[in-house]
Amino acid sequence: MTQLSNLIKDNYNIMLLNDYLRKEIKEAGFSRVEISKTPVGTKITLYVTRPGIVIGRKGGNIKSLTDKLESDFGLKNPQIAVEEVSNPDLSPSVMCNRMAVHIERGIAFRRATMWTIQQIMDNNAMGVQITISGKLRGDRSAFEKHSAGILPRAGHHAKIIVNEDIVHVKTPMGLIGIRIRIAIKEKFSPEFKLNADNKTEPEASSTEKKISTESEQKASTESEQKASTESEQKAKYRIRTKGKYRIRTKGKYRIRTKGKYRIRTDKIR
Repeated sequence: MTQLSNLIKDNYNIMLLNDYLRKEIKEAGFSRVEISKTPVGTKITLYVTRPGIVIGRKGGNIKSLTDKLESDFGLKNPQIAVEEVSNPDLSPSVMCNRMAVHIERGIAFRRATMWTIQQIMDNNAMGVQITISGKLRGDRSAFEKHSAGILPRAGHHAKIIVNEDIVHVKTPMGLIGIRIRIAIKEKFSPEFKLNADNKTEPEASSTEKKISTESEQKASTESEQKASTESEQKAKYRIRTKGKYRIRTKGKYRIRTKGKYRIRTDKIR
């Protein structure tokens, strides 16, 4: 039970640390934190969009942050390293914070949601889903889901590809929760990619032959249809060809050739 209690305690402390850093370095665009224990002390890696704000002038901000972590969270000899996020638009925590700032400023939640979805999909995301819940319009709580692209929701792929984060925003109407899930293409396993480009030469040649035969058949049918339509149109009008006259009279055709008449009995409606 001691190992289990220590594990629960560590996870609880990590959760508290994550919440504290989200509020403390909110302006720096906090994404995530990684903690690893070393023989010398505790190594803490902060991933942010603007590292300069975390470090501060002459390292003043980072020194105060290390003292705060050591005193409040009981971390032994914390060593903080700051790294910049390569693509912040694909980080759920960064996008949650941005959307929370929009809602705090009074922007409509649907407009903020659509802006966030468009920004994420423009950066080549595989899919995104945003769930917003709380007192959105009135006294009653409600929730809405907006999604775009392809987003695995269960199974092994959902654990590997999808990243998610949750943020709570305080508004005059009440508390609003934001949950963003982002599926990243780079994490997709290559064995499930479509092998459309890896066709063999005989398969490609057979497909080309099929396409050519189909095009020839279409051309022949089109030429036959044109010929039939032209013949029908000619039969409706009076035509003079080399001394022969074709005269239409009440559904029958009288053909005159050198003073002799011959009547056709076929009718055209």
